[in-house]
Amino acid sequence: MEPTIVLGGAELIDDVEELWKALHRHHQLGLPGFAYHPDEVSWAVRSDEYRRWLARPGSFVLVAYAGAAPVGYALVEVLDGPEDTWVTGDRIAMLQSLSIAPLWRGRGLGTVLADRVDAELDARGIHDLMLDVVEGNTGAERFYERRGLRRVMSIYARFSG
Repeated sequence: MEPTIVLGGAELIDDVEELWKALHRHHQLGLPGFAYHPDEVSWAVRSDEYRRWLARPGSFVLVAYAGAAPVGYALVEVLDGPEDTWVTGDRIAMLQSLSIAPLWRGRGLGTVLADRVDAELDARGIHDLMLDVVEGNTGAERFYERRGLRRVMSIYARFSG
């Protein structure tokens, strides 16, 4: 069964909780050696961020459903441009999350969602896209590089935990 993709906003946030938690656990496997929040704490913080990001004009979420079950999503925040370093338009898309349910990974759903993100951005006249990839997530790095994105920055951190 091909998933159905729904375009929406904050009304879809609760549907992606388990998908965020799966991505949170995936990050921990790829980058061990740090103290991570438990899933419930991570979701509480992330869902608040999602509500704030989706309140920005032009921001959206795409949720893929297999029947009634959410199996993937992409959440895009639209920021005001221009960017301070690189030449951009007056709106910049920030792909805040792209998560696929573990049983759906490797089946092309990430590509379908990313294509839909690109189509939605094109329809809105937004041509600049940025995103973060957690260190150690080499599969995501390859995926985005195949889509024509290039690494432009690395983030270094020191955490108290």
